[in-house]
Amino acid sequence: MKIPWSKFLGGLLVCAALSWAVLEIRENGAQAVRNAIERQNNEAADRADAKRLDYDACSVSGGLWNFGAGKCERPARGGRY
Repeated sequence: MKIPWSKFLGGLLVCAALSWAVLEIRENGAQAVRNAIERQNNEAADRADAKRLDYDACSVSGGLWNFGAGKCERPARGGRY
């Protein structure tokens, strides 16, 4: 019995190509998830920096930062905290 090497090698190449395609698709999906998480982290850091700057500006202007509301409450005119 003679082994059809050309068919065997052709089948092996098809299996290798399919395996490579599956691995490539998985890697692209994983990279997309990592990019989405990194984007969310960067947006959260930007919001935190903005709030920190708001807090600093509130303190400099003599206001009182309300952490629950996330905003600056200025003292009444002539009043003190």
